[in-house]
Amino acid sequence: MKRNPTCFLILFFLFFSLTNINAQQLSLKGKVLDKADGVALSFANIRISNSSIGTASNIEGDFELRLKPDNYTIIISFIGYKSDSINVNLNANKNLMIPLERISINLPEVTVLPKENPANEIIRRAMKAKKEREEKLDSYIFRAYTKGLIKTTQNISAQDRSVSLGITTRDTGALKITGIIENESIGYFQKPSSYKDEILARKQSSNTPSSINILTGGRLIQNFYTDDIKFFGKQLTSPISEDALDYYYFDLKDTLAYDNRAVYQIYFETKDRSDPGFYGTIYIADRTFNLEKLEVFLNRAANPGGIFDNVNIFQQFQLYKDNISMPIDYHIFAEGNVLGIAKFGFELNSIFFDYEINSQIPEDKFDMALIRVLPDADKKDSTYWKSTQTIPNTLDEIKAYARIDSVESIPRTFWDNFSFFSTRLNLDDNYSFTGLMGLYHFNRIEGHALDFGFFGQNISQKRFNWSTEFSYGFSDKKFKQDLNAQYYIGEYRTGEINLSLYNKITDLFGESTRYNKLTSTALSWITKVDFRDYYYTRGIDFSIDEQIFSVLKLGTGFFYREDQNAYNNSDFSLFNKQKTYRENRLITPVNDIAITGSFTLDFRKYIEDGYFRRRTAFGDPFFLLSGIFTSSLGQNSYQQYNSNFYAFIPGYRSTNFTVNTNLLFSNGRVPIQMMRALAGNIESGGKNFTFRTLRIGEVFGDQVFSLNVEHNINDELFRFLNVPVLKDLQLLLSFHFNIGWSSISNESKEMNRLALNDGYQMPYINKATEFTSSFMEAGFGIGQILIPMKMEFTWKLNHFGYNNFVFSLNTFVL
Repeated sequence: MKRNPTCFLILFFLFFSLTNINAQQLSLKGKVLDKADGVALSFANIRISNSSIGTASNIEGDFELRLKPDNYTIIISFIGYKSDSINVNLNANKNLMIPLERISINLPEVTVLPKENPANEIIRRAMKAKKEREEKLDSYIFRAYTKGLIKTTQNISAQDRSVSLGITTRDTGALKITGIIENESIGYFQKPSSYKDEILARKQSSNTPSSINILTGGRLIQNFYTDDIKFFGKQLTSPISEDALDYYYFDLKDTLAYDNRAVYQIYFETKDRSDPGFYGTIYIADRTFNLEKLEVFLNRAANPGGIFDNVNIFQQFQLYKDNISMPIDYHIFAEGNVLGIAKFGFELNSIFFDYEINSQIPEDKFDMALIRVLPDADKKDSTYWKSTQTIPNTLDEIKAYARIDSVESIPRTFWDNFSFFSTRLNLDDNYSFTGLMGLYHFNRIEGHALDFGFFGQNISQKRFNWSTEFSYGFSDKKFKQDLNAQYYIGEYRTGEINLSLYNKITDLFGESTRYNKLTSTALSWITKVDFRDYYYTRGIDFSIDEQIFSVLKLGTGFFYREDQNAYNNSDFSLFNKQKTYRENRLITPVNDIAITGSFTLDFRKYIEDGYFRRRTAFGDPFFLLSGIFTSSLGQNSYQQYNSNFYAFIPGYRSTNFTVNTNLLFSNGRVPIQMMRALAGNIESGGKNFTFRTLRIGEVFGDQVFSLNVEHNINDELFRFLNVPVLKDLQLLLSFHFNIGWSSISNESKEMNRLALNDGYQMPYINKATEFTSSFMEAGFGIGQILIPMKMEFTWKLNHFGYNNFVFSLNTFVL
């Protein structure tokens, strides 16, 4: 066979080039030890002299640097130990053992005012240094590597964007690593508050979905140089914030050596242990008064519901250009137990390196994406990970990767996913069908009814979802079908095409009913009260929408439907057999065809996770505005404008203020089933953004306005007033205020005269109720952070009559 010398040369050149590329990155590993007793020094600082390259040792004292062949001076330091410098000629992979020697230092005390705690003066100077740092720091770029560990006593399972684990009556087992995520990112910051992360590469254990691997060190880090430190929704005071001396007690414990400098070791804790905050040790450099290191814990008041046994934060800092101190690592360790039945832990380790201080950053870098996963981030292979800077895996992490991969390689059977209490049973990651808890429902129209459905989700690169649901009522003897398909379009699936074909029974005013089917079934069985009204509908819905701009989504569509009345067919109940169900409210039967248009205005920024754009505000204030326009082309033509406005405004510490507004304006002859009701509640029940003193379907119209305001105080009021006992119970206090208005036009009244005057009876109405003057109510609720229920007390402020005062329970269970 004749050989082609040109092809041979090309292949040889490619082989040589690839080999040379791999050879460009060599591994310098090491272990940092205490010289006296050989104990590993966790999180020792390792850096390359005259560069921004560095890392930190892991909890076992091991570190690894990925470097090009060259001569380097490696500086290893640890507070309280004599720093060491090692010259390394890196021409091959190397492994070092680095013992550090303890050192003590005796220096004059810092100048203090007479009779004052010396730690307070050090903290004042640290505050001043912090302000000087802020003035000098305009922008920065950095690279980061983050490793996250999930720890549980049982293996976890994951699907799409969620991770779950089983619970038992008592969880006393030992924690083990059951999930691992790793990613490499680059972060950008520009004054005053522009921030962005790009994930360059990511990998995770085989039981963890890549879509949740967006926890970059840069985004999660709580930089103690800032005043915006939050844990679990609570804003906490930094030990060097402006009000730190009023909030914390400080105690100078020692003066230590670090890089041939004196460092003050200061213990601190909140003056009032009922105040949420930190306690632990901070290390502040003499002369510069920069933060060098901190080892702190969340106190009990900052621990939500006491579910955490401990939350430990460790962070170190280093001087860079213009003597600006920047974080070089961040570690958080947490363990907890939820009510004794679910023991868990998590660990986050991040290192930051390659800082570019006050460098020019293109203006278009800070767009709407806060975190962006680059397209090839999931494609990086083992060769790439061997060439990039990471934190070495500990022995436990190496064993965990092997154990998880071994468990995940075992094929899962249907029975592994089976649960008696699930409404869905998964066949695999993409297909499921109705579970035991979703097979049955009851209402006074259908009687006993059987439900069954097949579902497909995240098909075709997470673009296609579909469902096929069937139901049969043994009292109305009708077979119902509901088929839905959804397809996402666009690179980040920002648009969607929806198609529905249906022949089913549905709720009257269903958009304002916030209770699930199980609640209505249970109440019918036990109290013989069915709070819903129903009608039959069949037809087709089609819609398409797309994100036109980063903040604006537009859509259009059409529907054709045939609506018919439903009548009571069952009088079944386990109890109260002597009672009868109230008659189902009539509708106005119509055949309707209409075109629709929609818009959504959303200024929140988003996370691009590799598949979707996930909108998030990270606790910042935001608002949403959306609207739907419907124009009927049928015999009884009408037009409707339906809009919603929602706003979230954070307040003092953990408090927040939310506003939800709905407006329906109609023109023409509107059938009752196309009207809107003020969102009411069942007796003794309550839901957020609803009228607690109104019942479901009590007040409705074709012109409707509602304003729901909620102010979540949480436990801040009790802490501010320093109320004994109450301030330590982590109670959740909230206030709510609602305004509603409704009317029915004369044209619609004429069209719906039978439905509006059909003898429909409730304890509180005998025909359609309108509020042509504003209706108002107000009240408050109180709960506890670990109890999924809130007691609410609400009073009518006008339109008195029925339900002038209501006590209700607000819970997601109903």
